[in-house]
Amino acid sequence: MKTTTEQLYQLFLHHTVISTDTRKIAPDSLFFALKGDRFDANTFAQKAVEAGAAYAVIDNPEYALGEKFLLVDDVLTALQDLARHHRQQLNIPVIGLTGTNGKTTTKELINAVLSHRFKTLATQGNLNNHIGVPLTILTIDSSHQMAVIEMGANHQKEIALLCSIAQPTHGLITNVGKAHLEGFGGIEGVKKGKGELYDYLRQSESKVAFVNSDDATLLEMQKARDLKNVVYYGKNANPDNLVSGRLLDNSTFLTLKWNDRKSSSYNVKSQLTGSYNLDNILAAICIGCFFGLNCDEINQGIEGYQPKNNRSQIMQTATNTLICDFYNANPSSMFVAIENMDKVQATHKVMILGDMFEMGAESAVEHTSVIQKAMSAQVDERIFIGKDFSSQQSEVQNTNLINTTFYLTAEDAIIGLKTNPITNATILIKGSRGMALERLVELF
Repeated sequence: MKTTTEQLYQLFLHHTVISTDTRKIAPDSLFFALKGDRFDANTFAQKAVEAGAAYAVIDNPEYALGEKFLLVDDVLTALQDLARHHRQQLNIPVIGLTGTNGKTTTKELINAVLSHRFKTLATQGNLNNHIGVPLTILTIDSSHQMAVIEMGANHQKEIALLCSIAQPTHGLITNVGKAHLEGFGGIEGVKKGKGELYDYLRQSESKVAFVNSDDATLLEMQKARDLKNVVYYGKNANPDNLVSGRLLDNSTFLTLKWNDRKSSSYNVKSQLTGSYNLDNILAAICIGCFFGLNCDEINQGIEGYQPKNNRSQIMQTATNTLICDFYNANPSSMFVAIENMDKVQATHKVMILGDMFEMGAESAVEHTSVIQKAMSAQVDERIFIGKDFSSQQSEVQNTNLINTTFYLTAEDAIIGLKTNPITNATILIKGSRGMALERLVELF
């Protein structure tokens, strides 16, 4: 007999920890035998129970070896349905956020601010997909007063699915740019996919959208859906903004001045680099104001957040200052990183850029445009790493490639940088996660 969602939920109330990896089985947990590209965790179900799991949720009757093995039609669907059911029992604000760039940093900033007043749960690490979101929802308990749920996607309909699970009461799209073009089917597909969050919010007038009033694309997307409950923020002194702000200083770390609707003005110094992070900070300040936090609580949250996830992270070595931004990369984030590097005040500036993945048919054009953008920046040296950048070298042959080096692989770059070390420089390192550019850090 198949186990229903309600039956699973009654067991979950007594076994609230979910395990999906037999190497990390928590005692008395529920083990969900998820399938991967190269494994079927049904085959590990008995091992999970032997390691201490209270029950194993499986979808292959061949492995139903007793009452501790719970048979369902599909393990992933069962996990998602369980999380959806759990969410329906909760009566707390849930802030859902997505976007092409900045969503993880924004999520961390929002959490840093709100946690000064509320017991807040936020997505851990990068658990923002069809598995990570349900696992996150299932960690919310009765002590939590608020949740901040990051939702990532690389194809259409994914945000819609995640919204059906997380059921956000409030939502934020950080921006819409050129990422996962292959999966989304171009930039219009990205707009449609990210816009699924707005589609969900429009279903109820009680749901709130936080919108950057400086972003024409987001304004267009929001107005096209006629969202009823919108809270604006931005850099411009727009009277509709709940919060407005501007940069005071961008020398390594950002310092900004922000205002609320009472025209009160506050200064705050962050531990983030890159002018592009101003929008992310303002989003967190806006949400803090919306939920009634005072200026001191908000500023303490912003000032206290220190990035540790290779996103806009400053690292000081014996001879260099590194801007570590190699968690991910796409044309939109590359452009703003290059523009920021152009503005950085330093005696010697170096850009190291690695290939961008999942560009599909647009790969050649987008890599060429990034090369051209980098060549126009006021920096002393440029290094491009990867087969996609290298294959476009001939396309920019008419450009003055002085102080510019192309390496086919990261391994080639490591050899080259060991032979020609860089010292006394400010160095931007940015590329897609698959390039593993963290291997370069020890060279500086």
